[in-house]
Amino acid sequence: MPISWELVAPIIVLDLILVITALISCLKEQNTNGPKWVWALIILFINLIGPVLYFIIGRKKQG
Repeated sequence: MPISWELVAPIIVLDLILVITALISCLKEQNTNGPKWVWALIILFINLIGPVLYFIIGRKKQG
């Protein structure tokens, strides 16, 4: 069964946007919950879940 690229391409593009956004946020953030290099590895190597985890628990709360 061939892959339908019309269905897969938008998911790949959204995943790339999420990864890039999470990496930029991680680099700009002054303080994170844990070392920045660990979060960068999680964002890059745990596809889709890594960036979501960073935005949920990786960033320190402001205030």
